[in-house]
Amino acid sequence: MEDKKKEVSNVFKKVSAKALLLRSIFGGFLMGLANLVPGISGGTMLLASGVYPDFIEALADWTRFRFRFRSIIVMAAVVVSAGIGILLLAGTLKELVVHQRWVMYSIFIGLTLGGIPIVWKLARPVTPALVGSALLSFFAMVVLAILQSKGIVGQSSSGVLMLFIAGLAGASAMILPGLSGGYLLLLLGQYVPILGAIDQFKDALSSRDFGAAVSPGLSVLLPVGLGVVAGVLMVGNLLEWLLRKYKKATLGMLLGLLLGSTVGLWPFQEGVQPVPGDIIKGAVVTFENRDEIEPDDWNVTWVQPRFGQIAISLLLISGGVVATVGVAKVGAYLDSSSGHSQNEASGQ
Repeated sequence: MEDKKKEVSNVFKKVSAKALLLRSIFGGFLMGLANLVPGISGGTMLLASGVYPDFIEALADWTRFRFRFRSIIVMAAVVVSAGIGILLLAGTLKELVVHQRWVMYSIFIGLTLGGIPIVWKLARPVTPALVGSALLSFFAMVVLAILQSKGIVGQSSSGVLMLFIAGLAGASAMILPGLSGGYLLLLLGQYVPILGAIDQFKDALSSRDFGAAVSPGLSVLLPVGLGVVAGVLMVGNLLEWLLRKYKKATLGMLLGLLLGSTVGLWPFQEGVQPVPGDIIKGAVVTFENRDEIEPDDWNVTWVQPRFGQIAISLLLISGGVVATVGVAKVGAYLDSSSGHSQNEASGQ
């Protein structure tokens, strides 16, 4: 009888670890893609795929230098699969955002809106603290969107410090459901430069030109990576403390951030070719250098959409909502499958 109990226990652990590994790989890959997508949060994708509580627990263990087997599985699977997703699709997404902005922003809005029910399940029931913090964070995101539309924020600028700050912002999205790292990178003017550097780095590695990989690696990716590490450590522990002390207010803040990020993703925007006198990346545009400025760096303005664009945009938004909800369904399925297997293993 004792041997049978041990056998059942081993099966339980085996199935549980397998299900956790699958969820972590799935959620990590989606988190990597989400960190490339303005408007959708990597934390929301982890939440939708059913691995978010395990990720937060693993992160807490690692910051306290407690390397349990379960924590190692989660962190390794999430980090590696997220990195693969970023390397594979950074260049493609950058080109699509630059040249098909209204299409991509419509999809981003849908993906973002689809995450609201996921966070809402954690936040309910409604309390004054929940409503108040949601309204404040929503208002803050609206103000940022207005500043971005006026060109006050969101202009590209270079420098190690700015790239480090961008890494901190990106790390927030890995932890906070509702906060989009990609959107924050847009506001900081670092979205296209960072994605471009990732794509250059990937191309250099794929062609085995390691010398060409040094420049984007050291000048852009290293300071961003350091910011990400610092941000994950700080934000992870801060979130754990906030949820423990001020759960409703914290969840309300996440809801407000999630909803407010859609305001700055108004899809009908397009890049405007600079004219002499404009300021691009801190430099004045002249007749001599204006043709050398890449579309990546053009200023963006809102435009009047055509009826067909509006109709297609609404369809794309709906598709984005369905996609995020679908991810949540897959995460729930993995959870239920794991639970079913565990019940079978325990003889229930």
